[in-house]
Amino acid sequence: MKRIIISGPTGVGKTDLIVEISKNLPIEVISMDSRQIYKYMDIGTAKPDPYQLMLVKHHMIDIIEPNEYFNAFLYQKMAKEIEKEILLRGKIPIYVGGTGLYIDALVKGFFEGVPRDENIRKELSKLNEQEPGILRKMLEEFDPEAASRIHPQDMKRTIRALEVYLKTGKRISELQKQDKSDDFVLIVLNTDRNILYERINIRAEKMIEHGLIDEVKELIEKYDKTLDTFKTIGYREIIDYLDGIYGLETAIHLIKRNTRHYARRQLIYLRRFKNSLWFDPLHSETKEKIVEIISGVYNELSQKKE
Repeated sequence: MKRIIISGPTGVGKTDLIVEISKNLPIEVISMDSRQIYKYMDIGTAKPDPYQLMLVKHHMIDIIEPNEYFNAFLYQKMAKEIEKEILLRGKIPIYVGGTGLYIDALVKGFFEGVPRDENIRKELSKLNEQEPGILRKMLEEFDPEAASRIHPQDMKRTIRALEVYLKTGKRISELQKQDKSDDFVLIVLNTDRNILYERINIRAEKMIEHGLIDEVKELIEKYDKTLDTFKTIGYREIIDYLDGIYGLETAIHLIKRNTRHYARRQLIYLRRFKNSLWFDPLHSETKEKIVEIISGVYNELSQKKE
């Protein structure tokens, strides 16, 4: 079955476009944002506002506490169940978001036979503390293909790949090939870089105006401020500001800069998909073209059911 995925860099206007598309098609959104899954992290993750949520039903938002464990495998499993429910209601499931690991989970699939091993993870983490960079060298030696896909600074995925190899003797890249997901249509939204960066800058300022500082204060009163969850852009800078590491003006500057860098990394990742369809959300004909694409896939699904 073909899945419809709409992605793009942060701040490009994915949610706004989805709301417009919902005026023409009976869609429901399955969010692909690895931070919007957390409760109470609303402003800093740019969750859809109550009006947008009223117009278009969204799934996989506000599903766990900030201190709860979650991963891409769990995401894939839950999202596929939700997808089935949406189809049974006669609606069109649309995956929307910019988290690359979640896109990988949908289009490449996962294998279920290798559970977490906390002892291996602890040993690997300790080894990397003693000799920084050693895990990257190990991954390049044991699984060069996985190393080519995993960012050198992405310790989470590096440790997972090594954990799988040490437990099974098999490369994670090979195991993933054995569990390919179904066909998909990837629609990527992007616009002129200067326009995108300006949108990101404005959004960062609006987050502060809308109460991001108070949101962060409430979160760190309730949870440990050193949680990995709070290393998210927007939260880590405000936590450092509250800790007196730098002033508010610097914090806002860093949020803007780090978000722009993140948007660039997202685009680099999305360019790997050679058959993706790219559109500028600010062009007048974009909505019509995407509605046509979604309708074509949905009609194909309807014919298969018959």
